[in-house]
Amino acid sequence: MKNKSILLFMFLGFFAQAQVVIDKEEVIRIETELASDKMEGRATFSPGIELASTFIESEFKKINLSYYDDLKNYRQEFDVKGKPANNVIAVLPGKSRPNEYVIFSAHYDHLGMDKEGVDKIYNGANDDASGTTAVIALAKYFKDLDKNERTIIFVAFTGEEIGGFGSKFFSAKMDPNKVVAMFNLEMIGTESKWGKNSAYITGFEKTDFGTILQKNLVGTNFNFYQDPYPEQQLFYRSDNARLAAQGVPAHTISTSKMDVEMNYHKLSDEVSTLDLDNMTEIIKAIAISSQSIINGSDTPTRVKK
Repeated sequence: MKNKSILLFMFLGFFAQAQVVIDKEEVIRIETELASDKMEGRATFSPGIELASTFIESEFKKINLSYYDDLKNYRQEFDVKGKPANNVIAVLPGKSRPNEYVIFSAHYDHLGMDKEGVDKIYNGANDDASGTTAVIALAKYFKDLDKNERTIIFVAFTGEEIGGFGSKFFSAKMDPNKVVAMFNLEMIGTESKWGKNSAYITGFEKTDFGTILQKNLVGTNFNFYQDPYPEQQLFYRSDNARLAAQGVPAHTISTSKMDVEMNYHKLSDEVSTLDLDNMTEIIKAIAISSQSIINGSDTPTRVKK
């Protein structure tokens, strides 16, 4: 009877985990909303980015995530050249290692609107509504899974397109010694140069972050690769850069073909150009590959200075 009870318990535990999924319809819903015309291209300081912030906050609230640090809501407000701006941050407290942080991030701002033409809106579906969608989807996944030993911080940065002001402010307030890893998600809505079920990690060679992720994907058909565009210095061009410069294994995951990405910073960067099936699989792969870091069994090496 005892052995049967143990087997039943193990089965129920496995069954419960199997029910936690990254839902493609949810990915489509979130992505479509963030890249909609009513967001008016999400330019920093604009009414459109205010709508985007409110939407992301509502998603975090629906998931029932905690507030960050001493904030009274999901907004981390700050000034940029005398104008107010805000990151959107939520927290899933760790069970046994609450003072060790794993960060999932993306920027939710984009280029705003053009002054001429029929289509005036830079929707930014890939750049970076795709990454922000992933952050929200991962927040729900890990909340439902309820197995994170380390604290997870989910953050949508503003001001990336005008100088990285959101990540700069966030990183200045963060103790880098408490950050175990940072997954920055940037443009994951198109196929990588290797095709479906693949992505690259900037700064792959600087820590064993990527090696850990790939180890956790053994048995799947997904692969992470080294950044194929080293001449573009992508490791220090996105929102991971500030913490990476302080030694944190903070890397950007992307699929963007930087040499031939035809919709990059164009009015044509719309939801219709994305491969949402593949994007969903990428988010799933990030969820699976990060598990050993989140549960505390793996700790990536620091960036070599």
